Amino acid sequence: MSLEWMAWTLPTALFFVTIAMLLAGMTVWQAVRPSIERRGFLRLRTTRGDRLFIGLLGSAYIHLAWLGLTDWSLWGALAVSIAWMAIVMRWG
Repeated sequence: MSLEWMAWTLPTALFFVTIAMLLAGMTVWQAVRPSIERRGFLRLRTTRGDRLFIGLLGSAYIHLAWLGLTDWSLWGALAVSIAWMAIVMRWG
């Protein structure tokens, strides 16, 4: 199987490893301490897994908007995305 169709750079590899670690960590956390649904500022009843998905989806849109609307470095989008994830996971 050839992987030449994709540019497997260090940032790409780190991205996929980070997502895999997040999913594995959330799976273990759910097995050890099951989450309960709660309502936050999103006005939805969500579990930790729901908030992780919403946070990742929002981060993807933040990066796409950053790429489309600015000429700035993606480090800013990363900082905004991390803040977004923290807010959604804590108060979402």
